[in-house]
Amino acid sequence: MRANSVRDGARLVVRLSSILVLVALLAVPAAQAQVPAGKPDDVGLSAKRLERIGEMIQRAIDAKQISGAVTVVARRGHVAHFEAHGLMDIEASAPMQKDTIFPIASMTKPVTGVAILMLVEEGRVRLSDPVSRFIPEFRDTKVAMPRTDAAGGEGAIYTVPADREVTVHDLITHTSGLVSGGAGSEAAGRIAPRDTTGTVADWTAALGAAPLDFQPGTRWAYSGLAGIDTLGRIVEVASGLTFDEFLRQRIFEPLGMKDTAFNVPDDRKSRVVTLYGRTPAVSRTAPCRSR
Repeated sequence: MRANSVRDGARLVVRLSSILVLVALLAVPAAQAQVPAGKPDDVGLSAKRLERIGEMIQRAIDAKQISGAVTVVARRGHVAHFEAHGLMDIEASAPMQKDTIFPIASMTKPVTGVAILMLVEEGRVRLSDPVSRFIPEFRDTKVAMPRTDAAGGEGAIYTVPADREVTVHDLITHTSGLVSGGAGSEAAGRIAPRDTTGTVADWTAALGAAPLDFQPGTRWAYSGLAGIDTLGRIVEVASGLTFDEFLRQRIFEPLGMKDTAFNVPDDRKSRVVTLYGRTPAVSRTAPCRSR
């Protein structure tokens, strides 16, 4: 199910990075050819109970929790339920369509994980490999330690050498400490500011000089941007392809995911849903436009 969130509130603009956001849709023509429609009873589902999906979505729309959604249920090789609900753009009163394109944001992470594991299967990457094998700047990483003396001030840190190098396994399991909201993250923002007009290669090279939030492998903390982008760069170095090309050639095209990419082509932009944010209630509903 893909739902588009909305609530009465002030304007909230979300900048969707071309590095981090995949715009995805189960391609309808391909899906109909590969996953034929079937009757719920024929695949062991209850048609009556499937009707509850639309009822639930409509309740959420009426409560202004979401502006709309596309729902799909498939079983035993057949699509038993496929519906569009609500609006894809409130201001334009544009109804949601089955082929509406949604940004899937953090679902980039499992796709990146698939890419890394494909390269592991091919012997090009090992989970135990130090990141410095692919990005030399990670060879001498430091770990941030909060200062406890009064002269340090709030948020002040000093650094110590990492006990060992950050590995691919650390990145893929969010145990690297790389810009994960800890003591080193603020310093990392100054040392390696994230420029969405640059390349993955540029940013990850700069990240090698950023202090980690903790010793690699010693705890779990979500590295929502830096860790995954660094894995993307490893894919590039190990495969010889840019990250987007690797995903297109090795994952999306073989699976018939014709509407999945980092950027939406001009001829498909009319199909992109308007994003809405949940914000404190004020005067009107406002879209979160992707840019």
